Amino acid sequence: MSESGNEDRTEAPSEKRLREARERGDSPRSKELANVAVLGCATLALKATGPHIGAASRDWMRNALQIEPGLIGHPDRLTAYAGKTAAALVMPLAPLMLATIAGCFVAPALMSGLRFSSSALKADFTRLSPAAGLSRMYGRESFAELARSVLRLLLIGGIAAIVIKGSMGRLMDMPSQSLEMAVANGVDAVLRVFLALVMAMGVLAAIDAPYQRFAWRAKLKMTKQEVRDEARESEGNPEIKARARHVAREMANKRMMDAVPTADVVLVNPTHYAVALKYEAGAMRAPKVVAKGVDEMALRIRELAGQNKVTLVEAPPLARALYRQCKVDEEIPVKLYAAVAQVLTYLFQLKKWHPARGPMPQLVQVDVGADGAPDAANGAGA
Repeated sequence: MSESGNEDRTEAPSEKRLREARERGDSPRSKELANVAVLGCATLALKATGPHIGAASRDWMRNALQIEPGLIGHPDRLTAYAGKTAAALVMPLAPLMLATIAGCFVAPALMSGLRFSSSALKADFTRLSPAAGLSRMYGRESFAELARSVLRLLLIGGIAAIVIKGSMGRLMDMPSQSLEMAVANGVDAVLRVFLALVMAMGVLAAIDAPYQRFAWRAKLKMTKQEVRDEARESEGNPEIKARARHVAREMANKRMMDAVPTADVVLVNPTHYAVALKYEAGAMRAPKVVAKGVDEMALRIRELAGQNKVTLVEAPPLARALYRQCKVDEEIPVKLYAAVAQVLTYLFQLKKWHPARGPMPQLVQVDVGADGAPDAANGAGA
């Protein structure tokens, strides 16, 4: 069985997949919500501007039925007069038309937010496939749409018929009414029908909108392999990541080697470990590890220290403790202060020593206990 079949798409779509779908113009859409939004905005606008539209329509009809004296004998003025008459009818209806246009943006905003996708404007010739067309016509979604259409027709048609039947008496009296009253009653009847339709379509939209969102997410479900591929893609190629880590290590090692000549002392194991320390009184709270390494790296640190006349001190327990507990460019921990202080004191005494003053100072071996502190049985050499 193919792993990409719909029956294997059991994983919820990732945020990346949903975002890519929206970017190419594939978003959840509800025709019922769009219809009720457009009709609802138009109904609200009609209710707000109904009296104005009725009065303007009455005046427009009165003017349109009158003969314009200036047109007699001047047929060339007829085009301009027709345009002026049409504009006089459009202006009162402008708020209604603008509200209807605004309603077109309500449904997309509620379903997925307003987004513009240039991908949706590109030609897609796969839509011209007869096989795809037949699958859409006779597929499961087409039968669902047919069922929704029948339900829409029965519900909306039935409610509209009930409302019109209730207003039939007022509509039958319109021929005997004055023009103003007839227009007002006509607008009121239309408004009643629209309100009833909005409520009926609102019920359909309340059912259809969640279903369309569910169907859209179900369509974008992923297979387990697609989830793994996307995770691999988002995390990056393992080979590239390994190469990046290698480059980062090389750069860190180069920075360490550049810092070794500036160190005050290099503690060694004597062969397996090497840790370079630097301390600037007043600028640092405690000595800082500027380089460290084992085996080959330790050898390179010792060689570089020898070339730059940096003092090498054999202190195996302390060198191992500093290597394990400290990072490069990090101050030594408090529990190693006393042990490192013994080494720095020895260096200070060594720099001040002169053969005329007696034998060369010697560093007593510093034993670092389990807690990192020097063994109380040992002291610093003088």
